[in-house]
Amino acid sequence: MNISSFKDTFKRMYRNSKYRIWLWVLGLPTMLITFFVYKGKKGKDGYAEIRNQVRREMEGTSLLSELTRTALEQIKRKNEYFQKSASERDMKKQAEQIAKKNFDWILEDKVKQIAQSKSIEEVTMASVYSSLISNGALLALSIITSFPMYIIMILFTNPISKYVVDRLVMMVFVLFGVTFLVFTILYISPMDPALNILGVTATPEQVERFNKMHGLDQPYLVQLFSKFQNLLTFNLGKSFQGNENIAVALANKFPITLQVTFWSMLVSLVIAIPSGIISAIKPYTSFDYIAMFIALLGLSIPNFWLGLMMILEFSIKNKWLPATFQVGNPVTLIMPAIVLGTGMSASVARMTRSSMMEVKNSDYILTARAKGLPERKVVLKHILGNAMIPIITTIGMQFGGMLGGSSVTEKVFNINGIGLYIVEKQFVPDIPAVLAGVIYVSFVVSIVNLIVDIMYAVIDPRIKSKMKNY
Repeated sequence: MNISSFKDTFKRMYRNSKYRIWLWVLGLPTMLITFFVYKGKKGKDGYAEIRNQVRREMEGTSLLSELTRTALEQIKRKNEYFQKSASERDMKKQAEQIAKKNFDWILEDKVKQIAQSKSIEEVTMASVYSSLISNGALLALSIITSFPMYIIMILFTNPISKYVVDRLVMMVFVLFGVTFLVFTILYISPMDPALNILGVTATPEQVERFNKMHGLDQPYLVQLFSKFQNLLTFNLGKSFQGNENIAVALANKFPITLQVTFWSMLVSLVIAIPSGIISAIKPYTSFDYIAMFIALLGLSIPNFWLGLMMILEFSIKNKWLPATFQVGNPVTLIMPAIVLGTGMSASVARMTRSSMMEVKNSDYILTARAKGLPERKVVLKHILGNAMIPIITTIGMQFGGMLGGSSVTEKVFNINGIGLYIVEKQFVPDIPAVLAGVIYVSFVVSIVNLIVDIMYAVIDPRIKSKMKNY
């Protein structure tokens, strides 16, 4: 970035109250120098002289009294129309406030016109910053003392990076909100972690020692602050049960959950996309009815029942596939992937069909066919390409949910994944483990949603053009 880019970016960011806060937080030394110089120049420049002169001229006329009288008449008519009663004093006070605002608007409009004709610029924080960094030495000093601010300014210049940073910042607040909500629910829960872990035969001294060891004897706000502090330091802590490192436990289970998610999604897409495309191109045919009936069955059949039936048929009767999951054995992923993939394929297939049905009769599709394009290209590029937004949304939601784990299917096939881990810890309740699990799910879902939103811009040029003006 050159100096003019920094000037323009600072001006645009400072107009937005949200980004103004970031400028002050990340670039405090530069912002303080700019602020003091601004305060020193404010009211002593040519723009201020024009404003003072125009104000004196306008105050010498009857403009303010006319504006007050007009506002008072409008207020009276409004009260009569809505049958409201108000004292003359209140109406006059309200009219004076409205007249003053209108007076200031007229004043600023005239001042801007005169300043533009004389090429005089108002002294603002942006103009002061621009004048300061025009000096190479001051620019170098500003970059050294406020380096994080310039990183944000560079990211701000690119629409995609700006959008990503905004969403990541929003995700931080989401994680804090989730932490507050989940911890509060667990805190007021009637379940006692000490008794559930130590057993009902535990003595009061043992329970007291357990609570003191894990900080459960402290007040609610102290414990909540401790959870926020752990979140800021990326410290997930240790579980009550087993005293295991929660971060290590989740890290060990994540590859397993990722494998199950990937293969399940692959099965889902292999089934759903072709069937959805054919059903949309040939609606109300035998294939369409059969495919949508199978999709309805996929939505209706519970995963645990289908999993048990597959174990009974393919593991116990025919002994073709292992009944339980084994790390490092890809064959053991076949049945869990089919169970989860068939359920997800139903939603994707129905969404593919409905989205393509909406698009296929559009004018630009008729134009593409009239140009003589091959039917395959029309279907895959023009119809499917323009129907991808809701399809990607559905796939993204399912993928994010699956990365959070599927506890029922994991239980059936004895998969030691994240979903089963969170559910088992919930019944203790193992507060640190449950909190960490929910934070993980929130983080994963937020990241997947962010990726899906970015894919919107890649697929649809209209969204990309809007993002450039973001």
